[in-house]
Amino acid sequence: MPTFARPFAILALLLSSGLPVAQAEEVGCLTTAWKLIGANHRVCISAFDDPKVSGVTCHVSQARTGGIKGSFGLAEDPSQFSIACRQIGPISLPANLPDDEVVFTDNTSLIFKETKISRFVDRKRNVLIYLAISRKLIEGAPSNAISSVPIQPWGKH
Repeated sequence: MPTFARPFAILALLLSSGLPVAQAEEVGCLTTAWKLIGANHRVCISAFDDPKVSGVTCHVSQARTGGIKGSFGLAEDPSQFSIACRQIGPISLPANLPDDEVVFTDNTSLIFKETKISRFVDRKRNVLIYLAISRKLIEGAPSNAISSVPIQPWGKH
């Protein structure tokens, strides 16, 4: 396979892998810089429920590039984000839950950049850990954020 085709093959593999990832729901956005032409630069907050662990919701804030390119979805968003995950109800762990698994992905450029959130299970401490990373398929990037959710009883017991 020619070198230039490898990133596209990797992208096709990721898109066709059928990973059970959550769908985000936009909660709101704030303008961080006004643009004369095109959309403003913003920070947006999205919420998603863990697709396999009921009772856990994560909120992710991400910088969104505006301007003309941003208006058409062609801009590369910066690797600036934060994550907070919380228990919102009784937590139910499936019997065959893997120790680590991708639970959410979001493209932050047209082709090569994404934010990916993985869930890790710390069985010794009875904690779910959510790790958000931003990476380019070609270069990689160290940007990351983490949130922990202790598995605790919920309601009256």
